[in-house]
Parts: sequence; C-alpha cells; structure tokens
Amino acid sequence: MATNKSVLDDANQVSRAAALIGMGARMQVLESETSLSYERLIRLYKEVTGKSPSKGQLPFSTDWFLTWQENIHSSLFLNIYEYLSKGVEADMVDTLTRAWRLYADHMNSSQIEPLLSFTRAWRLVKFVDVGMLTTTRCRHCGGQFVTEPYENARHYVCGLCNPPARAGKGKAAGSLSLQ
Repeated sequence: MATNKSVLDDANQVSRAAALIGMGARMQVLESETSLSYERLIRLYKEVTGKSPSKGQLPFSTDWFLTWQENIHSSLFLNIYEYLSKGVEADMVDTLTRAWRLYADHMNSSQIEPLLSFTRAWRLVKFVDVGMLTTTRCRHCGGQFVTEPYENARHYVCGLCNPPARAGKGKAAGSLSLQ
C-alpha cells in the first residue's frame, strides 16, 4: 500500500528547510529537523545559498558554551528560547528560529557580532534537552547562565559579575566594554 504524501506537508518542509538554510543551519540540522531527503536538501541548499554546504561534523563538545563570552551569548539565547517555549504554542524548531532571530536582532541592534550561530544554538538546545548542560542562577545578579549540570548553584557567579582578568581587552568581534 502506497503512502499518501501531502503536497502541503512537502511544501512546508521545503519552506522550513529554506528558512533554516537562510539562518545558516548546517546539513545535519536540516536532516534532523525536516523529512526531506539528503539529495533534496543538497539541491535546496545550493539553490538558496549558491554554494555547496560545508562538510564536516558538528561540534559535539559542551566546552564552547562554557567559555566566557560564548557563555554570555549562549545564556542570552537560551533564556530567550526558554521564555518563548513557555509562552508560545509552537514546535521546537519554530521556537528555536524565533529565539535565534530575537538573539541575532538584539546583537545587531547593540552593534555586537553574534557569537552564537544557528547551528550552535540548535546544538545548545539539544544539550540542555538531554541534560548535558543546564542553567544556574548567579548568586550576585540573579541571571540564569548556561552551566554544567553539576555546578554548585550556591556559589555560582557568572562571567558578567566576575569576568576573567583579560575580559574585554581584546579587539576581537564580540568583545565587551567593561567601563
């Protein structure tokens, strides 16, 4: 018995994939979050971006999200994502895309280069979902920050309240002015 494929569902999947590609999603994200075949995703990727998708594995380490500036960006994004997921009836990918757009818009309006790519944001949500990362409240400012699950919450101080010695001194994109 042949399964009935919905033209509307197919169009929605293509539209979702095109939107994800436009935000910089890598092929592994597209394969995971759409029902389109690998070959169709490759063709769509080339059509949307004009080039072949980058190759290689996605980062699988939680360490990136825990370093100073990256942690601030990741924490901002995750707080937006969790806020939206509580108040909006949408699936994970729609909530993720809304949260990432809000994060990117905020960074751009603040004239700060966004450090968190869409693919890293997707990976962060996956890490939190499986318990490899969580959030912990800073005992000084009260903000929620991305941490390892075994972080001692009673003594946790975030990177904004206690920045590293050389924080904000570099000219690299995303550096913060601590004046």
